[in-house]
Amino acid sequence: MSDHRALRFLTAGSVDDGKSTLIGRLLYDSRAILADQLDALNNRAAGAAPDLSLLTDGLEAEREQGITIDVAYRYFATPHRKFIIADAPGHEQYTRNMVTAAAGSDAAVVLVDVTKLDWRTRPVRLLPQTRRHALLAHLLRVPSVVFAVNKIDAVDDPQAAWEATRDALQTFATEAGIAVAGMLPVSALNGDNVARPLDAPWYQGPTLLELLEALPTTQERTDGALLQPVQYVAREPGDAGGGTGHQPRVAWGRIAHGGVRAGDPVQIFPGGQTAVVAEVRRAGDVVPHAIAGESAGIVLDRQIDISRGDWIASPDSLRPTQRFEATLAWLDPEAAQVGRKYWVRHGNRWAQARLASIDHRLDIHTLLPTEAHELAVNEIGRVVVELQQPLPVEPYGSNRVGGAMIMVDPASNRTSGALLAGG
Repeated sequence: MSDHRALRFLTAGSVDDGKSTLIGRLLYDSRAILADQLDALNNRAAGAAPDLSLLTDGLEAEREQGITIDVAYRYFATPHRKFIIADAPGHEQYTRNMVTAAAGSDAAVVLVDVTKLDWRTRPVRLLPQTRRHALLAHLLRVPSVVFAVNKIDAVDDPQAAWEATRDALQTFATEAGIAVAGMLPVSALNGDNVARPLDAPWYQGPTLLELLEALPTTQERTDGALLQPVQYVAREPGDAGGGTGHQPRVAWGRIAHGGVRAGDPVQIFPGGQTAVVAEVRRAGDVVPHAIAGESAGIVLDRQIDISRGDWIASPDSLRPTQRFEATLAWLDPEAAQVGRKYWVRHGNRWAQARLASIDHRLDIHTLLPTEAHELAVNEIGRVVVELQQPLPVEPYGSNRVGGAMIMVDPASNRTSGALLAGG
């Protein structure tokens, strides 16, 4: 059965790869732009092609410098599907913004500017930013990674350029363990193979839009153990106390995985108290059950000290820990150093943490671990973190909610890094 839910996808590429033009082309060809924007494009000098990048670079500084700085979200739809585009900056100075955009995306479209590559020399050497963006999407467990080889119209031998670049991308993806959802040549400027097919006998695959229409969205796991981070606790009208008439305390949050119904036993973490679900609520109404992906309120059969930052889960399904291994994407100009103390946010709870060790740094050129005693801005490494209090940390690979954390510098309050627990 096809997936008709809105697809959230990230676009990433180096400066001047044509990313903003590609997004503008998708919006233009799907008629997802306002009339005044269309008039502005059509009122340019006679004979000049419309500058589609103007549809996406919204900040004045972006237009002046010709680069994307902030993450911008764009919306468009075709007769088959709705889309949400996260337009992330390509320059390494703004890697933190790309990490933010990738964390909630179903897919990543990584642009490769074929005119910047020496495609006549085999094997083709990919740009560091192409490798970085693909690795970040992979590390953040973006389910579908797509490589779009742009400006295929600007080379003198499109077929040779495409085949050489495709082979290099496939080799890189295999070495990095990236399962590629698709590779395709495009011309964002002319619209070739974006919404309309590429008129070339050497490529018979789908257009970018056809590929995006077919990609799956991230499906929350609705079976198995319950996991719900508590966002807030409120007293609401009701009578879950067996006729006592008191106002029950309702723990609200978005269910990360599993489901819940009245009568289910649950355990509160990190405290470990147990209880039974008396009621399940959605939008203030009592409902029979709720499942992953839905925001729900849980009323327990007895009064328990539960507050924002706690987790409600199936009994014995979590193991709180004070020490864990993780992948760390460092975003702070001040390097990550062993022994430094940081604040860590896990779900809705803040806890003090110490960077116990840096096992290695990932070399984006060789994809091999290299010895490191600190991590500079935009570097990715394998680390060990020690917490001041035990938290129910899960492996990020199996749970993007319970396994993701941010690190904050207590002195500057800067978001310093993104932690992905487990393997």
